Amino acid sequence: MDEFKAIFLGTGTSQGVPVIACQCAVCLSEDKKDKRLRTSLLISINGKNIVIDTGPDFRQQMLREKVQHLEAVLFTHEHKDHIAGMDDVRAFNYVTKKPMAVYASDLVEIGLKKEFHYVFADSKYPGIPQITLFPVADEPFTVVSEKIIPINVLHYKLPVKAFRIRNFAYITDANFISDQEMEKLKGTTHLVINALRKTTHISHFSLEEALGLIKKIAPKKAYLTHISHLMGKHADVSNELPTNVVIAYDGLNIDLNEE
Repeated sequence: MDEFKAIFLGTGTSQGVPVIACQCAVCLSEDKKDKRLRTSLLISINGKNIVIDTGPDFRQQMLREKVQHLEAVLFTHEHKDHIAGMDDVRAFNYVTKKPMAVYASDLVEIGLKKEFHYVFADSKYPGIPQITLFPVADEPFTVVSEKIIPINVLHYKLPVKAFRIRNFAYITDANFISDQEMEKLKGTTHLVINALRKTTHISHFSLEEALGLIKKIAPKKAYLTHISHLMGKHADVSNELPTNVVIAYDGLNIDLNEE
């Protein structure tokens, strides 16, 4: 059987956990599973690495997981907590002597060109990140010989791309999925979905909403990510979840070949 695994690089919301200056029980927790960097995921397939989103903590995440090579970056959307670390792909440029493959929708491309204008300048300054941009629309595409199925979800009114690879699906920063896009999730055995907190939110699924979707999709295993300090402590929330649902934590490594 080939290698197919995922590592949660970060599982926190845009502010991370602990939140600066917050004195709540979660932010003061000494449990390392309550320490959450900004949300990102590493997919490893037969020795080839793909990162979904390069947030502000991208450098720290790559060092923590001792990532020695990276073949591609997939972006879900253009918010700062999902793109801010792209400059640090230049470290991989130095090693490989070639540009990084970056997959982005039209909206994400606009955001990248605004945030990292120097990367796209006609006259490039020495030492900047080198990337090759590939468009992501509605059709499946191939990365490191793997078929990627983009799934359109909404983050309030902002279009966001979720991704399916084999029987694994990754959905972050969403609070709406149409029936048509839900069809693309049929047969998913491993599902990652955002669940910001227990109360409703304008642009993210709540815990109850995420659990409702998990029940509808019926994966063998589901993982909650993009967690706010308002969700509660990892240990407490874990005790409240169905047996097939896990509240993810930074550094969690899962074998996607497992049944």
